Amino acid sequence: MDGICTLANDRVYDQLIALLNSIEANSDSETPVCVYPYDDNTEKIAAEIAKRPNVQLYDDRSSIEKWDNFARSVWDTHPTARERWAKVGSTGYHRFGTHRRYCAFDAPFDRFLYMDADTLLLDSVDSIFARLDRDDCIVYDFQYKDPTHVYELSSAKLTEIFPTQRIKSEIFCSGFYASKKDLFDEERKNWLLDRLKSGEAEILYPMAPDQTLINYMMMRSGYSIYNFALQLPKNKRTGCSITSRHFKSRNNLLYDKGNRLTYLHYIGIHSRVFAQVGAGENLSFPYRDIFLYYRYLYEPEQRPNFNEKAKPYRQSPNLAKKILKKLGLTF
Repeated sequence: MDGICTLANDRVYDQLIALLNSIEANSDSETPVCVYPYDDNTEKIAAEIAKRPNVQLYDDRSSIEKWDNFARSVWDTHPTARERWAKVGSTGYHRFGTHRRYCAFDAPFDRFLYMDADTLLLDSVDSIFARLDRDDCIVYDFQYKDPTHVYELSSAKLTEIFPTQRIKSEIFCSGFYASKKDLFDEERKNWLLDRLKSGEAEILYPMAPDQTLINYMMMRSGYSIYNFALQLPKNKRTGCSITSRHFKSRNNLLYDKGNRLTYLHYIGIHSRVFAQVGAGENLSFPYRDIFLYYRYLYEPEQRPNFNEKAKPYRQSPNLAKKILKKLGLTF
């Protein structure tokens, strides 16, 4: 069985509803969806999921605990992670819970498309699932333009483990990828841990823990990675991020030079901004109307109406620059 999955808790309640609605509107109203819990703060999203017969909240505690333990073991091998996390105020493991998206390799789908909660599905994903007949991991992004948010480029070991050409062609953003069940059983995870313990952990970028790890897991295992952004003709490929401001809206979909976007990623917009807008605060962010359309698709009377010019949401001066660097694009 094929399905779509995501990672969420109550902090991303508004984004989750928008994503689920976009999947129903632009894929199939009966597409099965699985939501992996980021943490135990899931009361609101559980109530919403209960209303949707095709959506489930993952509750296999054994699977979740196995991936929790794996993530801890990985980062316990890293030579500088703790020190770097402490500098940004993180206690314990940084952004612990993001790795729970890997539960998709256990269940419930034979083949899955993972989408971050702050994305919207805008087109069919049939071609993505079809490609899984030939490859192990299917992606559609431009992260290959900036490997600094995937691996530590300063590590001398990096190009010993992964030749430069592989880094240029195989790395991907962890916010949108399709893959298959059972690629990472306990034997495979233990093998990867042995490699990391032998000194390879230094190539991992600890400030994006889930992204660096899924890239390492896929690439070190030798699984085939297919990126539509590298394979499609230039005149057919599209951007995917709100950092691109040239997309054209038509019928609540977005187009890039005439090509319909597969998905839109609201990278860098804090969850509280979506909540504030939903509560009636007139804050602007890129493609806000598209988000509001899907967020209130089934309850349009609840959608806030704004008649005055919106105030830009607050962000640090260099946030946009950081986002662009993380995604490796200005597409």
